[in-house]
Amino acid sequence: MLLKRPILAPSKGNQKMFNPFSTYWKLHCAPILLVVLSLILYYIFAYDLQRENFPKLLVLFSSLFFCCYFIVQSKKLNFRVLLVFGVLFRLIFLIAEPNLSQDFYRFIWDGELIKNGINPYVHLPNELILDTALPIANAEELYTGMGELSAKHFSNYPPINQLIFTVAVLMGGGKILGSVVIMRLTIILADIGILFFSRKLLLNLDRPSKLAFWYFLNPLVIVELTGNLHFEGVMLFFFVWSLYLISVKKWDWAAPIYAISILVKLVPVLFLPLFLKYFGFKKSIGFYILTSATCLVLLLPFYNNTFINNYSETVGLWFSNFEFNAGMYNLVKKIGVTYFDAKPWELIKVYGKIVAFSTIIGALLLTFFRKNQQFDTLVVSMLVLLSGYYFLSSTLHPWYILYLLVLCVLTNYRYPILWSFVVILSYYAYSNPEYQENLWLLAIEYILVFGFLIYEIAVKKDKKLYFFKKLRPF
Repeated sequence: MLLKRPILAPSKGNQKMFNPFSTYWKLHCAPILLVVLSLILYYIFAYDLQRENFPKLLVLFSSLFFCCYFIVQSKKLNFRVLLVFGVLFRLIFLIAEPNLSQDFYRFIWDGELIKNGINPYVHLPNELILDTALPIANAEELYTGMGELSAKHFSNYPPINQLIFTVAVLMGGGKILGSVVIMRLTIILADIGILFFSRKLLLNLDRPSKLAFWYFLNPLVIVELTGNLHFEGVMLFFFVWSLYLISVKKWDWAAPIYAISILVKLVPVLFLPLFLKYFGFKKSIGFYILTSATCLVLLLPFYNNTFINNYSETVGLWFSNFEFNAGMYNLVKKIGVTYFDAKPWELIKVYGKIVAFSTIIGALLLTFFRKNQQFDTLVVSMLVLLSGYYFLSSTLHPWYILYLLVLCVLTNYRYPILWSFVVILSYYAYSNPEYQENLWLLAIEYILVFGFLIYEIAVKKDKKLYFFKKLRPF
């Protein structure tokens, strides 16, 4: 007769093996569910969204922003876990074609030109496309994709940007998607680098390192940089790296890295005068010489008799011709056209010159009248200068604000975080064929940003983090 084996109760060892998983789930279920929801929303954003569908864009982005807010505020997720989540969010876009911007076509066009020994600062796409023997892969598709506005202007992307375009084309195997993937991986690595150095800076400034995730997990960063292939992230990587070296007194190493940041995007040029008091006269001269020399060396391969004229003319268009998501300029234009019979195409040219002049004056005032000898004061001066320029500018694309986002996490100011959310209202312009902006939506955007900035300055001047509650360091 067979004896039945008695059923044994789960051993304490088995209970111990399963308890940690159930305990972890109970403690972390809310943030994990938010992460899963974010993954789904990013997938829809990447593969099932047309920029003309503004209501869907607004709902998706708003949902992602609120998920980001609660994930960053969670005290149950450590640095490594948040890093993994941020990388996963970005990898969702890996093989997606950018759907909010067509700039990537021009990036690949420029890379193809350089690969074939053609200078993108000297030859217009409108002229080159007429050459039946043009040795560019996918030339017609790239030309059509970049749009008429880009095709009739010389390239305005600095040399390091051009180098990245060329590498992407060389590694992309002659396919547009292949080049897109290489550029996207470059931007993802740059964002990880920003997280690494901004965390070091925050620790040096005795601030919670978790603040760095206001940049790394921000939906605007993920959508506009990884998703739409804007290279502000690469610029910011070299900029933050340089700032870290400056903070640990290695200015001679910081200078060439700062120069590389300038030659990805030109924005860091604005801050050069501010280093005068921080370094002192002698060291600042050395910093300026090293930075300038590095820029000149990297510019030499592209230089010829027409380079300076063509490049300065193209960059100048941002001050005198283009307008998008403007704050102060829309107010000035409304008053000028309504009450003074001003012509918009004449007004913007005069206004652009005033903005350039005002920015230079602002930089000089901050240089000589603020105590920039302290690193935290220096960063606040940068934030003030760039914010002033953006408030006055006639062209402010959403991804420009990411520079303010990086600077703000190193200070006590948080209005760029709010701005990185409400700036999505500017995308209403793409919902109609005429790209007509809704001035009421832009008014809401700027009223909220100005209102919160005034609150931070006047009401909560001496308190830290304000609406964004204090975070415990990792």
